[in-house]
Amino acid sequence: MRVLIKGAGVAGLTVAHALAARGAKVTVFDPNPSFRAAASWLAGGMLAPWCERESADEAVLREGQDAPDRWEAMLPGEVKRNGTLVLASARDQTELKRFAGRTAGYQWLDEERIAALEPSLAGRFRQALFFPREAHLDPRRTLTALCEKLVARGILFIDTNPDEQEFDHVVDCTGASRIGETASLRGVRGEMIYLRTDEITLDRPVRLLHPRIPVYIVPRGDGLFMVGATMIETEFSGPITARSLMELLNAAYALHPAFADATVVETGAGIRPAFPDNFPRVEKHGKLISLNGLYRHGFLLAPAMAARAADLVFNTDTAGGHAS
Repeated sequence: MRVLIKGAGVAGLTVAHALAARGAKVTVFDPNPSFRAAASWLAGGMLAPWCERESADEAVLREGQDAPDRWEAMLPGEVKRNGTLVLASARDQTELKRFAGRTAGYQWLDEERIAALEPSLAGRFRQALFFPREAHLDPRRTLTALCEKLVARGILFIDTNPDEQEFDHVVDCTGASRIGETASLRGVRGEMIYLRTDEITLDRPVRLLHPRIPVYIVPRGDGLFMVGATMIETEFSGPITARSLMELLNAAYALHPAFADATVVETGAGIRPAFPDNFPRVEKHGKLISLNGLYRHGFLLAPAMAARAADLVFNTDTAGGHAS
């Protein structure tokens, strides 16, 4: 069976992997051979379904809780299972309690246990929530490694649009480029920065709660930290705004003052595709299958959604219609 996948972000690559594992002959088309045009390149890479459950439906937890295992099976050694730490300043302790009330799978930590997990944060926070079953990965390492694995397995990557009639199925994973063409699909802007400092060490993602702009800080190793990400209901795809940059920098400083002397390595902004319920859809219409609407859950939900897309290609799910 010959399958064309359109889009080489996290959705397209995980679909390619799922199809190749079932014996399909896969071609991946993307006019941008670099991943830098994909929203996946700017992602946090947090596999944190219990944290996401605080603001997302139960389906995100249900479909995402085995994401670390799925990624580990695809790319052994890329997943870091160190959990997630959720903090709030002394004046925002009500936010921490509110967060706890909307999810599960956590432990309450006091100052001593916070310091045991993250020595750099010793004495800075009185309480925290620790989600031990959560994990994270480096999206850029992951995308690159998965692409290399697929190439080694004989999957063809092209940047010139082929004749779709030559394929038995076409799987559209083009994300935000479908806004305006796919009904009810909208764009949600996310902005992030990369900071480098040798004065702080973190072993896991840290979420810092704030009533207006909660943020996360994810360690990438070698003193590099990703700080993100805003969620703005707009499809403006220009550079990061001054307001967002200041808010992200202030949040990093609130976590630890040493971030004030960090070097700003990179800033970025991208558009996440989302449906009204903020949950992805996998749909089939004839030979065309679409996977879209991953919103802020790209690396968390892509493996499960890719399996659904592969089921539709091989007719092991209900034919046609909607699967979400």
